[in-house]
Amino acid sequence: MTITLYGIPNCDTVKRARAWLAEQGATVAFHDFKKAGVPADQLDDWLQSAGWQRLLNRQGTTWRKLDAATQAAVVDAPSARALMLAQASVIKRPVVRWADGSITVGFDAADFARRL
Repeated sequence: MTITLYGIPNCDTVKRARAWLAEQGATVAFHDFKKAGVPADQLDDWLQSAGWQRLLNRQGTTWRKLDAATQAAVVDAPSARALMLAQASVIKRPVVRWADGSITVGFDAADFARRL
């Protein structure tokens, strides 16, 4: 199994993670949420592995632009899942599926180095 990085190409954190992995010589498949959408079956794995609260990016522009009622409706994994499928940009990025099948959310060079 190869490393798969999920995200949006113009996201600064995704750019840093991709550049860092390239510098390490890692072979990485990139899944672009904007072009290919959020893979629903993978999203279920991410929610189970990382938890919906870790996966939901409440700091991003997309979240802040949502109306208060939509934000208030996200109270558990099913409601977060529905929003993430409808608005991929509310997913914290990057999501990485490592060769061993584990999932990480966000970019941490030290953690990435341990996983390579």
